[in-house]
Amino acid sequence: MLENSFNGDFVHLHVHTEYSLLDGSGKIPDLIARVKELGMKSIAITDHGVMYGCVDFYRAAKDQGIKPIIGCEVYVASKSMHDKTNNKDNETHHLVLLVKNETGYQNLMKIVSQASIDGFYYKPRTDHDYLREHSEGIIASSACLGGEVQSNILSGNINKAKEIALLYKEIFKDGFYLELQYHGVDEQQKVNEELVRMSKELDIPLICTNDVHYINREDSRAHDILLCVQTGKTVDEEKRMRYPSDEFYLKSPEEMYETFSYVPEALSNTVKIAEQCNFDYKFHESKLPKFPLPEGVEPYQYLRDTCYQGLKERYGEITKELTDRLEYELGVIKSMGYVDYFLIVWDFIRFANENEIATGAGRGSAAGSLVAYTLGITKIDPLRYGLIFERFLNPDRISMPD
Repeated sequence: MLENSFNGDFVHLHVHTEYSLLDGSGKIPDLIARVKELGMKSIAITDHGVMYGCVDFYRAAKDQGIKPIIGCEVYVASKSMHDKTNNKDNETHHLVLLVKNETGYQNLMKIVSQASIDGFYYKPRTDHDYLREHSEGIIASSACLGGEVQSNILSGNINKAKEIALLYKEIFKDGFYLELQYHGVDEQQKVNEELVRMSKELDIPLICTNDVHYINREDSRAHDILLCVQTGKTVDEEKRMRYPSDEFYLKSPEEMYETFSYVPEALSNTVKIAEQCNFDYKFHESKLPKFPLPEGVEPYQYLRDTCYQGLKERYGEITKELTDRLEYELGVIKSMGYVDYFLIVWDFIRFANENEIATGAGRGSAAGSLVAYTLGITKIDPLRYGLIFERFLNPDRISMPD
């Protein structure tokens, strides 16, 4: 009966790996292998507040023919991430964010980074305003019982829960979903009933997830010990943090159907989301920042002018040999797209010199560059010692300047 009513398509979109430190115990290679064993074609990574497992996750998934979805379960301050309190007015809640495209990845990196830089208070936190400014290319879901919508349902504040759901629907134009979970917990059943009603009333679609913190059911014991390490408790202590069941594992599509067969759209929507999430890392493509310059100032001309100023300071008399060498190097630098890179290095070396921070004479083949010498990046005259620029930068060898 089950085979006739379920096509087997389901994607886990709420998954914690070992990079959710002391909270997730599933090692990425084993996790991906289990996904493949269960016949699933895609999986997301949504570690708590961080993204430093994403590259390992991406590589492992690609290696095993599984489509990776990059994401994060972020912490959201209900008032402001700049308010260093966690009281009733500024409680912290969970929210799952999934990358849809390159723009979404850039935005998620900004959200996660600023949450640690500006919003950190016990945990890295963002807020509604910052999410609104960086929501493009991101699909969101309401997360677990720790989500803002679910928390308000549990406290009996249904109107507030609806208000928050509509807020997230407005913020995330690329998609916001109400997230159903069930790990044998009575509170989840109560919340799920309300979420289904809310979905129809507010026209917000549903997904179902399993809050994956370990790979197999039998791993729950080891995971419980991990929680004890996190909280400084022993397994024998009664009053300690523990998960309410052994259901927080990577369930098969069939198991998810058995739990959520009453809302088949919640299952199929996980596949729809996976189809929309198409971000790929470009590991061999340089992505250099732009050097900030006043409006109207062209970077190459600024670099050239600065080099000629340095040429005069270094040599006094500017000969044809010097200008020919300098123009040649500048042409190579421009053609290879490294103008901003040289300005950035020039800027921090200049700062170091002005603030009496010691710098070296130059590293390796960089000493062969007249541009680097005129900018003060290196302290060795390449012409005096017959040093070759092509050892440093060569149009026929596409690699970053050493």
